Amino acid sequence: MTFHLAFIAERMNATALKNSVIVFRNAIIPILLALQAICLPTPAHAEDYLQCVPFARDLSGIQIYGDAHSWWDQADGRYHRGANPVEGAVLSLPGYGDMQLGHVAVVSEIVDNRNILISHANWSPINGRRGQIEHGVAAQDISPGNDWSLVRIWYAPIGKLGTTAFPVNGFIYPARPAKHAGRQWAAAKPRQERREPNRALFDRRLTTELAQVADREAPNGAESRDLIGELLDRVGN
Repeated sequence: MTFHLAFIAERMNATALKNSVIVFRNAIIPILLALQAICLPTPAHAEDYLQCVPFARDLSGIQIYGDAHSWWDQADGRYHRGANPVEGAVLSLPGYGDMQLGHVAVVSEIVDNRNILISHANWSPINGRRGQIEHGVAAQDISPGNDWSLVRIWYAPIGKLGTTAFPVNGFIYPARPAKHAGRQWAAAKPRQERREPNRALFDRRLTTELAQVADREAPNGAESRDLIGELLDRVGN
């Protein structure tokens, strides 16, 4: 009987210990998973890289969302568009060849009527990685009419302009011009011409002032003189 009771007690202790281990395990697992998430971030996947759209939007201030090929149509009625490159404007490329989603880049400098410098993301793979940012790289107009309808763009792996001629939608101009813009903005107000002075108003003010001077300087009892006329003769019309 004593042996039987001891056996039952031993089994009960073993069961209690097992239950305690299970409870402890269930409690500690969430904590370990949380620590893992903090200390060991999830490895980057192939699609986790900087796209051209958020980079161009942040750099230019043009608030358009969606794939790059949709920017040109989305800008209609919201931003001025044109064929001339301007510092701070967005160069818009439609989908072409393997580049089905199009591309957007920001003009950083006007070199001449055929060459500009641009800043953009996710164009050249650098060190074998996509999504890289390139600042101040060359883009060249190779269109027959010098209208920026075809361009070649610097490609880092070969260290020069790429061989592909990419069609261009045009340039999307921000709401406000950047400082020291290389060209006049399409949206800018025309410079106000200098206005000629109002001669009649000038003469009336001068006559009044001269009359006041004559009244102050005329001696008491002096013969009346046309001081205003004399002074105007000296000043000239």
